[in-house]
Amino acid sequence: MSVPPDVPVVVLAQGRTRTEQQLIREWVAANHRGAPIRDLDSEASFDDLSDDTLLVPVRVTWVSTSSSSRRPSELLAHLSPRRPPGPLQKVLVRNSPGRAGVVRGEPATVGDLRARFAEETGNASSFATFVSRVATVAVDRAERRLIGDRYKVPRQVVEQITASSRFRAKAAELAQQLSRPEAEVLAEARECLNELVTVQSPAAIDAFRTVLSPMHSRAWKVQVDTSNLERLRALNKEQALVFLPAHRSYVDPLVLAEVLHEKDFPRNHLLGGNNMSFWPIGPLGKRAGVIFIRRADTDAAGDAIYKFALREYLGYLTAKKFNLEWYIEGGRTRTGKLRPPKMGLLAYLVRALQDERTEDVAMVPVSIVYDHMAEVRALDAEQGGAAKAAESTRWLARYVRGQQRMSGNAWIRFGEPFSLRQALDEAGEGPAQLDKVAFRICDGINRATPVTSSALLTFTLLGSHDRALTLAEVGRVLAPLLDYLDARGIPRTDNDSASPHSLREEAGLRAALDHLVAVGVATVFTGGPEPVWSIQAGQHRVAAFYRNGALHHLVTRAIVELALLEVSAKPVCESSIAESWAEAQRMRDLLKFEFFFPPSEQFRSDVVKELQLLDPNWENQDGPDGGAKILSSSRLLVAHRALRSFFDAQLVVATALAERDPAAEVVTGPFLEECLGLGQQMLLRGRLHRADSVSRELYSTALRLARHRGLLETAAPGTVEAEAVQAARHHYLAEVTDVLERLGRIDRLEADLLEEVLG
Repeated sequence: MSVPPDVPVVVLAQGRTRTEQQLIREWVAANHRGAPIRDLDSEASFDDLSDDTLLVPVRVTWVSTSSSSRRPSELLAHLSPRRPPGPLQKVLVRNSPGRAGVVRGEPATVGDLRARFAEETGNASSFATFVSRVATVAVDRAERRLIGDRYKVPRQVVEQITASSRFRAKAAELAQQLSRPEAEVLAEARECLNELVTVQSPAAIDAFRTVLSPMHSRAWKVQVDTSNLERLRALNKEQALVFLPAHRSYVDPLVLAEVLHEKDFPRNHLLGGNNMSFWPIGPLGKRAGVIFIRRADTDAAGDAIYKFALREYLGYLTAKKFNLEWYIEGGRTRTGKLRPPKMGLLAYLVRALQDERTEDVAMVPVSIVYDHMAEVRALDAEQGGAAKAAESTRWLARYVRGQQRMSGNAWIRFGEPFSLRQALDEAGEGPAQLDKVAFRICDGINRATPVTSSALLTFTLLGSHDRALTLAEVGRVLAPLLDYLDARGIPRTDNDSASPHSLREEAGLRAALDHLVAVGVATVFTGGPEPVWSIQAGQHRVAAFYRNGALHHLVTRAIVELALLEVSAKPVCESSIAESWAEAQRMRDLLKFEFFFPPSEQFRSDVVKELQLLDPNWENQDGPDGGAKILSSSRLLVAHRALRSFFDAQLVVATALAERDPAAEVVTGPFLEECLGLGQQMLLRGRLHRADSVSRELYSTALRLARHRGLLETAAPGTVEAEAVQAARHHYLAEVTDVLERLGRIDRLEADLLEEVLG
């Protein structure tokens, strides 16, 4: 940028050592000869400058090189490549001139900065502080052109937020609501911001990656579908990206961060629970983009101020186009499928849009699945009633030790991004607006999720009635499922070019089964004429974890199978395959807290597509047993394998409620413990099909459905209300029992098919 000779120039410099200051002086002599140099961080007064004075912010940036030099100075400098130690800088500049360079941020006149200062802060703070802050941000942006977008560093954030007139006005409103002095609320909000704000030091980012890499680097080979990344990069030039991944493992954020780092994306601001803020994760994470969020505060006023500070911080980040990342499930899945979404952070983001803090953000669903995870066994223990282990430094050491064995691949897929503002408009006004957006996110995650080999094999083995299968038998049972997935265009990891094994090939199938044996999920018996495989005793919930990761692709097909059987049972005058739609809707309502379904129109279209896949001539199969005939002629039945565990869990909850006095309050914790005991007993007595249905998480979801149906209401004994509650509970039990009877029929149909296939 050439500056006319009559325009006065002042250079605002960040020169932190004598060498850097000398480099800046040489740059000024070459580019703005005679211009005075001021310390950018000094916040000295600008009253002596005219409005047309051009302020030019500069800084010395050190660029890491891949030099093979053995000089001691070079070796030492590589220990801190972002800013080598002061005593070494002069030597490095002399020996490696390309290591350091002066970068210039976007200049601005004093007059323009005064106008911005008045607009953004209402002239309520220091103009010198404001100029220092703006100049630092400008030179940060210029520096990224040298070191890459992965080091997009926010600075002086608390000062920027609290200096705005908008923030102070909101704090005053909150103080009035809480009946507290405005100064106290402002001070407490500033403390909360200091607790929340992350610095994102480039050196700390590199240290964070290095220190925590043993948590994941040896456990998986990461496979990334890059087809959407360039589109995301283009979107990121216009607006902030909000990455919303599925949450399966503690290392999900680390694996995703490495992928984005390698692809030169700005580092995300990751929002996570402060249960992970222990040493060394806490101190390093605080300077590497991790925002540790408190659990709910017991003090209502303190909680309100903290939430206010968090909302303002999210608004600031999106306004400045910094990318965000959080896990909408609120915690790792315990069952292998997505958990219900938590709305808090999404609500804060929507508030930022409604307050016009930012024009829009792009929501990016992200699927992360693993061939195998060592931590599934701990999740399995929790489902059986064990307490969750508290995170700590000692816990971290144990976790790292468990991650030193190769477990296969980690598969990352970026779903279809969408505009949050547009999604809100499409969802419409009303209390369900946020739910619809959250469900769209979860549906996007599911659609992007490929079916892993582990999911396919556990689906096959779990549905074989504890019968061990030979290699050929596994292949024959699996083949119709592979055909179905291919017909639907659903991605499979064994089809991926990164996978060395296809399940359609004998060698690939054998290798995948041997891997399940190696990780303890399956067992193989080799004492007979040929090996046979089955699920390892006591590992049914672990196997179900992998199977459940693919069930969202099969749930509509399973619902259609159940609906066809229901229609077949009706008298001929009432029977019509078209009536299966109403029954499919009823099944969807029973499962709506387990799976994420698309809107009704899309669901209806999906049901019709499944009917066409089952039988292209389905519309002409009216009459008694028309639906059963369609199922009998199918090569693939999935309902029993896909849904039995969930309806078995509902049976346990429905039974416990039906036997409960309507006057007794249902307290979640004790009731779930009661269900675990009842479920174990029902399993031992043969009333449940498999051990994976004895699960605290599945009972918790079934309890949500019961609450939604009003089955947890209490009423005084002998009253009409008590009778109504009891009748509703018994009706729910009968409804679940009827579904289980149909699943049993499909199981028998599949058993006949299996016998025919296995010969």
